[in-house]
Amino acid sequence: MNDAPTPSSVSDARTQTCHESTAFLTDMYELTMLDAALQDGTAHRACAFEVFTRRLPAERRYGVVAGTARVIDAISHFRFTDEQIDNAEFLSDVAKDYLRNYSFTGDVDGYREGDLYFPYSPILTVRGTFAECVILETVILSIFNSDSAVASAASRMVLAADGRPIIEMGSRRTHEQSAVTSARATYIAGFDATSNMEASLRYGIPASGTAAHAWTLLHVDEDGVPDEKAAFKAQIEAAGVGTTLLVDTFDITKGVENALEVAGTELGAVRIDSGDLGIMSRRVRAQLDEAGAFNTRIIVSSDLDEFAIAGLRGDPVDGFGVGTSVVTGSGAPTAGLVYKLVEVEGHPVSKRSSGKRTYGGAKTAARAYRASGVAVSEVISPAGAEIERKAHLDYRELTVPMIREGQPVDGPFDLNDARELHREARTTLPWEGLALSKGDVAIPTQFVGFPEPAE
Repeated sequence: MNDAPTPSSVSDARTQTCHESTAFLTDMYELTMLDAALQDGTAHRACAFEVFTRRLPAERRYGVVAGTARVIDAISHFRFTDEQIDNAEFLSDVAKDYLRNYSFTGDVDGYREGDLYFPYSPILTVRGTFAECVILETVILSIFNSDSAVASAASRMVLAADGRPIIEMGSRRTHEQSAVTSARATYIAGFDATSNMEASLRYGIPASGTAAHAWTLLHVDEDGVPDEKAAFKAQIEAAGVGTTLLVDTFDITKGVENALEVAGTELGAVRIDSGDLGIMSRRVRAQLDEAGAFNTRIIVSSDLDEFAIAGLRGDPVDGFGVGTSVVTGSGAPTAGLVYKLVEVEGHPVSKRSSGKRTYGGAKTAARAYRASGVAVSEVISPAGAEIERKAHLDYRELTVPMIREGQPVDGPFDLNDARELHREARTTLPWEGLALSKGDVAIPTQFVGFPEPAE
């Protein structure tokens, strides 16, 4: 596992053309609602839909917005093909004609990628006719719920690593396309590299990787006896002495001994992928130092999550490789985001279902900070309303224009921008908001200018 250099620039995700229609990444009930609305005359009512969550999963302290640029791209390529329309035999001819000419012509505002969110934060607001907005629900949520879940888990791991680099290596533990988008989300949250080559190509994320146990097992002598030194020698000849040698295929102590014998004290790193990583890292560090390999780093992997990483604080570990846990959201595979109708023809609307209270109306949001730069609250108010703000606090606007009249607005969609925004936003949280344990959200959400919603 090699160090991954920080790139000077990373590809703008919006430049990655979606060559296939995104229109059938939807649920049938959206199309049946569209059809009924066209027939009863409500399809063209001006509406606002909102993406938010009522609670953070697993009592976490904050969430991370990821997937925004992919959502904008998906909306831009939301076109129905003849094959898709023919397949939807349940639709009326009126609905089929509407879909043949469909393109989104409304407006979208939302939080920038990499920013933090909390319960009821209006992460995305979609305005347009009911017909053109309602059928976007599934694709918007499928992107946001997956990407934000991964980014939120990755951010916690970055906190736990306490400045030490982390490489994403979970491609074999998720869907092949999710592997690519997960790598993107982890990079936004602060991971340093990915093992996934498609993610590296598509998004410019640094790629990293050297060898697995199969490489060591491949090398046997003429009698079929494993020859670990032969494997190490061949790898060094191919990749240079700065490579990372996997030393735990057989016996770790002997593996380190063989690695040093072959590579010398200038070996770049060794990787440990099994056992008690705290104990083993201390033993390996002592072995390396005794041999004079003071600069040889120790990389660890093996089903790590944020708690395992935090448990290695104080141990001589120089970097981490994380797979299964991060691409599955580390116990929270979805962010729990919903897409709800909040306004019709300028009138606020909301559910009254038990346990699902909602504030109606399109919204805007700002985050309030003390003079020290510490965030104190998420302030949500009706869109366009003049709200009195406290003089002793500073405020940062959170919602920005993303689409106007169906056309994407040029904005900060570069991955490096999102990555830096997230790093800065995380530093503004009060210290208790950075805890990995279950607890209250880092900052409270305040609704200003709204009547109390019905229970």
